[in-house]
Amino acid sequence: MDMSLWWAIAGILLIIVEMLTGTFYLMVLGIAALGAAAAAWAGYSFWVQAVVTAALAVVGVILIKRYRGTGTRSTTQSLDIGQPVTVESWISEADGIARVSYRNAQWEAHIVGERAPGGKLFYIRAVDGNTLTVSAQRP
Repeated sequence: MDMSLWWAIAGILLIIVEMLTGTFYLMVLGIAALGAAAAAWAGYSFWVQAVVTAALAVVGVILIKRYRGTGTRSTTQSLDIGQPVTVESWISEADGIARVSYRNAQWEAHIVGERAPGGKLFYIRAVDGNTLTVSAQRP
């Protein structure tokens, strides 16, 4: 079987799998493989095909990062903002670090601002990995 056909099959399969995931990165790899198929069809050596694939993949990833943004905050984190949490125990009350209960799990939380006297209810202000920043006032 001709090398251009192998590249074309790989490119089409990557694009089909991309349609199931929606990340755009497999689309870039599929387009890069189709570019290599064109190079193979034109009669270039395998190394030229590999360079074409790599160049198209790098350019595609750069374009995706530029147009989609590189923010680390996901949409699920923004949905957490404003949700109530309950203080279960203090890790360091002087430093404002507590263990809170949120979504039926234990989280470490940094409490900012004034703490309501005797209040165990706080609201999420930010999410940084698996640490919550909470305050007594709802954002």
